[in-house]
Amino acid sequence: MASQPAEPDVSATTELTRLIDLATPFAVRTAVTLRLPELVADGSTGLPGLARACGAHEESLGRLMRHLVGIGLFAETGPQTYGLTALSRQLLSEDSTWYRGWLNLESPGTRMDLAFTGMLHSIRTGESAYGTVHGTPFWQDYEQDTELRRFFGGVMAAFAWQTGPVLATEFDWSGVRTVIDVGGGIGALLSEVVRVNAHLAGEVLDLPPVAPEAQEALDRAGVAHRARFVPGSFFDPLPAGRDVYVVSRVLTDWNDADATRILRRCAEAAGADGRVVIVEVLAGDDHAKRNASFDLQSLVLLGGQERSVQDFERLAGAAGLAVTRSRSWPGGLVVVECAAAG
Repeated sequence: MASQPAEPDVSATTELTRLIDLATPFAVRTAVTLRLPELVADGSTGLPGLARACGAHEESLGRLMRHLVGIGLFAETGPQTYGLTALSRQLLSEDSTWYRGWLNLESPGTRMDLAFTGMLHSIRTGESAYGTVHGTPFWQDYEQDTELRRFFGGVMAAFAWQTGPVLATEFDWSGVRTVIDVGGGIGALLSEVVRVNAHLAGEVLDLPPVAPEAQEALDRAGVAHRARFVPGSFFDPLPAGRDVYVVSRVLTDWNDADATRILRRCAEAAGADGRVVIVEVLAGDDHAKRNASFDLQSLVLLGGQERSVQDFERLAGAAGLAVTRSRSWPGGLVVVECAAAG
């Protein structure tokens, strides 16, 4: 007697459907781009008024709102009338300002996210998909496109604003006189470190186009008399003789060969007496699910990767450094201190 076909696993099918859905990510991004949470919060709660306020086709907007109500981004308080939910209120919070910028379909954040459509190329080659999708490698776009540079700089600054207070207070800065943040963007991290530790003199090194925003950040933090911007590339020789060379959320953007080149430049500049301090998100810790997503993003967008402490030890050794201490910090961060090997 022929065996009966297995009953379909409805829960698995439902979950798989959720995982492969593209409508929801783009529906949320469209809502943010049209400023629907702000407009509903300001009183445009009925569909006709909401459509006028955001310049949308009323019937099509109604279909979008039906989906957004279904996923809980809005509540339907009456026929074609809408209110906020906890999710849409979150999008209105001050903490979500950068997030709204990323989700806006007309922002560089979407251009960066669309690199995921080339993931197959990245998995097959181990290379960034950004250039395959957009025709120009990311870092070339970064240097040429002011809007992209400012957006990416803002994303990295948001990370630095979270990391800066921890690095400024948890790291032992006693005995340190000079610190340079290598690839430090607009100087958000360095500003906080120097502000909290009044005995420090600091420098932030990054590409020349970043200079105006970095100077503004240093001025705003009130540390411009003790900190300055140094134009340069971390692939070129670095200013020598500083006590500490911080490399924060830089190595994740690069493959092993390039990451080693960056650390080698730091090692050359630090010499026998200086230290190199790596600050990164640690792969494979309690935040593994989130960091696995970041890891894929690093690969697809930049050809980079998240790494373990063992990976940093390997890179440091290849660059002529030895790890002297490593420790984990909240949020999945790892701080790896290095000095000249031998």
